[in-house]
Amino acid sequence: MTNLTLYELEGCPYCAKVKTKLADLGLEYDSVMVPRSHGERTEVEAVSGQTGVPVLVDEEHGIEGMPESDDIVEYLDETYGDAN
Repeated sequence: MTNLTLYELEGCPYCAKVKTKLADLGLEYDSVMVPRSHGERTEVEAVSGQTGVPVLVDEEHGIEGMPESDDIVEYLDETYGDAN
């Protein structure tokens, strides 16, 4: 069981890339949908220091707010890829 949370936006292709990787690795996660307006994304900004998505939080491994889909996918592969 992991403590993963993904901040995402409906229809975001970068978020979809991360969700595909999570599914490929069989990882469960909590999804937090953020508002379309960057000005209203206070929760994701508090977590990551910016308003872009996707943002991954992995409490189990001390990741408090990782932005950038490519970085997240690489992190998931490195951290969870060998477990499956």
